Amino acid sequence: MKKIDIHEYLLSKCYNIGYTTICNYIREKESLGKESFIKQIYNPGEVCEFDWGEVKLFIDGKLQTLNMAVFTSAYSNYRWSKLFYRQDTLAFGQSHIDFFSHLHGVHKEIVYDNMRVAISKFVGRTEKKPTEALLELSNYYKFGFRFCNIRKGNEKGHVERSVEYVRRKSFCIKDKFANIAEANKHLQESCDKLNATTQQLSKNKTANKLFETEKLHLYESKIPYKCFKDEHAKVDKYSTIILYGNRYSVPDFLVGKLFDIRVFAERINVYYNAELVCSHTRSYGAHTWDLDVNHYLTTLIRKPGALKGSMVFSQLSRQVKNIYKEYFTDDSRDFIELLQYCKNNEISFETVEKAIKKVKQITPTNITKDKVLAVMNKENESVSEEKRDDEIYHHSQAMLEELNVLFN
Repeated sequence: MKKIDIHEYLLSKCYNIGYTTICNYIREKESLGKESFIKQIYNPGEVCEFDWGEVKLFIDGKLQTLNMAVFTSAYSNYRWSKLFYRQDTLAFGQSHIDFFSHLHGVHKEIVYDNMRVAISKFVGRTEKKPTEALLELSNYYKFGFRFCNIRKGNEKGHVERSVEYVRRKSFCIKDKFANIAEANKHLQESCDKLNATTQQLSKNKTANKLFETEKLHLYESKIPYKCFKDEHAKVDKYSTIILYGNRYSVPDFLVGKLFDIRVFAERINVYYNAELVCSHTRSYGAHTWDLDVNHYLTTLIRKPGALKGSMVFSQLSRQVKNIYKEYFTDDSRDFIELLQYCKNNEISFETVEKAIKKVKQITPTNITKDKVLAVMNKENESVSEEKRDDEIYHHSQAMLEELNVLFN
């Protein structure tokens, strides 16, 4: 009830009392319950604080709720943040891995509130048992950890405000992005601006400036930890594996084989006989298909007519689709052979576009696969010739230096 509601209720019970009396009484009671805080002093590289926050953004035109991991250094107020689709163990681990890689170092202690991904269970009223994921991270990176009391997120000091502050500064104006990668890029740029802003409470020094001192006190972090979950799947007749309800393509000559899968927060790696076969961006949708045309080229060479109406064609980039529609609509086999050539020689489609432009200058109305390949082959020969000349030159220089040493 608000104060006015309390006043009206008391009047309805025939109490003769004024509204001002109600306000004074409530003000007195509230002042008795106010909490006192203890100002903390932090040493460089000593404490970093972590928390999650929710962000609602339009991703590819759809409103989605994303989870934002936020790290804040207690000494310098240096902030770093990243978006994830979920607030699970893999995202928790990956956020730490990416943060430590960004810093090229690790703080001595990280402070958490009572989040499920950090605390597995409560032991008594005050003790908390950390999760296996947190123990593995702390053992690998050699940092200590501390938990806040229940409903006392303010004990972290900085990061509670950092979540709201970073979210507001990053997305109050722009909230529409093509994908989560673009949103994360915008978020990192926003954090860079915040870290380059002067802070009144730090004698007008920026977080970047203070972090230069702090960086000297961090633990070294050279090789990133890998946080993943192992899964297994069999390839179906569409040359896809099904993982958590979503499909991912693999090379078509492996239909019927059993694969090992490493599931990360942002990608999946597919292995066959302990060798990496392919990698996909992890999908968090429902019943999605993530197909790579290079995985189907062997089948498409035998069935070129299946390309145009296929799902894999619909997932090609606009750039590749335009080349097909403009020059190869009546000859799908030539287009598939062109794709095969690009795959075998690791050639991007930007190179193909440049080759097509050169062919159009010579024969504007007759663009064929053979002409495009001829132009690309000629350019490859000239590039390899330049490399050969450079090798001969450097080898000759080395021989001359050796002869000079002998004569001297």
